[in-house]
Amino acid sequence: MTMDIKCGIGFDAHKFDETRKLFLGGIEIPHDKGLLGHSDADVLIHAIIDSLAGPAFGKDIGMLFPDSDDEYKDIDSKILLRRVSEMIYYDDWRISHIDAEIIAQEPKLMPYIPEMQRVLAEIMGIKTTSITIKATTTEKMGFTGRGEGIAALASSILIKGA
Repeated sequence: MTMDIKCGIGFDAHKFDETRKLFLGGIEIPHDKGLLGHSDADVLIHAIIDSLAGPAFGKDIGMLFPDSDDEYKDIDSKILLRRVSEMIYYDDWRISHIDAEIIAQEPKLMPYIPEMQRVLAEIMGIKTTSITIKATTTEKMGFTGRGEGIAALASSILIKGA
């Protein structure tokens, strides 16, 4: 039996918007600002989708769910992640691991990470131990450090034939 392994990376960033709620990792985070975007602007989920869609389909989130399509206006990013996960499993791939990092000066995210892991693992059909989420600041440097927005990075490992 042969095994095929693919790795992917993803990145997303959105600026703050005082008129929106903040969603990260599929949960609402209490904060005085949300993120601006065509969907709910969940940068963590968007980075994860890119890390999965690249190796699985040779595409990114914008190709799969274009912001020019009103179907995705204000959509819950959890729906998009579920669709991508289902497409991956349909093609006989298995999500082995997700490693992600949220880059934000504010708000403090550590207390919310276990719930993010639980929600995201459930959506993707993986164990919570198969998803790692970390949070960091940029020590007040750059757009995240100035409190202008939030960014996220993610890497994924997909396995077929295991």
